[in-house]
Amino acid sequence: MAVRKKPDEGGMGYLETTTNRLVTVYAPLAVFLFVLLFPFYWMTITTFKGQDELYDYERFSPFWVSNPTLANIKKLLFDTAYAEWLWNTMLVAVVSTFLSLVCSVLAAYAIERLRFSGSRYVGMGVFLAYLIPPSILFIPLATMVYTLGLFDTRLALILTYPTFLIPFCTWLLMGYFRSIPYELEECALIDGATRWQILTKIILPLAVPGLISAGIFAFTLSWNEFIYALTFVSSSEVKTVPVGVITELVDGDVYHWGSLMAGALLGSIPVAILYSFFVEYYVAGMTGAVKE
Repeated sequence: MAVRKKPDEGGMGYLETTTNRLVTVYAPLAVFLFVLLFPFYWMTITTFKGQDELYDYERFSPFWVSNPTLANIKKLLFDTAYAEWLWNTMLVAVVSTFLSLVCSVLAAYAIERLRFSGSRYVGMGVFLAYLIPPSILFIPLATMVYTLGLFDTRLALILTYPTFLIPFCTWLLMGYFRSIPYELEECALIDGATRWQILTKIILPLAVPGLISAGIFAFTLSWNEFIYALTFVSSSEVKTVPVGVITELVDGDVYHWGSLMAGALLGSIPVAILYSFFVEYYVAGMTGAVKE
């Protein structure tokens, strides 16, 4: 006679029934996906709405498109310098991310692997520097930008973005470098390897997930940065996407919502593609950063 097994009282046994799975897994997941994806859905439908649909809620529903139009995208691409804004954003984000990663790798390796006196306090100070609000930093940075004659240039953004990228990337890489066994480095030193060889041939290949994680983080912050780009750049051909769509598509109190949402939607695509390709490395890097 077959004996019916009782549900496991510990672990994940409570998920064996459909009702429990629905309440504890699927319902919270559905709420999370709705909150996460609804802004993108709203941007998408607003992009393809005409002026009548945007404002006449008595005849048209605000939650879907009745008469799709490409007028908003046409206005964005042909009546503004959006292509230049996109290129500026990409150039500034890539170069500033590269510079920040180079500086962060050297700083994190020195703090975490060289074991000098006070290294922990230096590491904590680097992380605390990230907590300083950009609204405080941009005033002295603006003075330096004006003094060096870099105002209204891409170089002004490339050189100022690392001020908030390097601290967090350094802290993130410190956590990941800490997870690499010291024995590997000691064996390399015994074999006569230099510190530079250890860094380039041992540490960096093992820290690829951490590097990708820090790179994605830095690229995303650079791509979405607004305060510095608004302060240090004024010409339309040098603006980035976050500043361009706000300053060029708002005329006084008139908001061109269709084109604004089109700019935001197109501007979010590169970051979404980046995350889709490297999400596994990003999670692995963030996990390694919190290891002790």
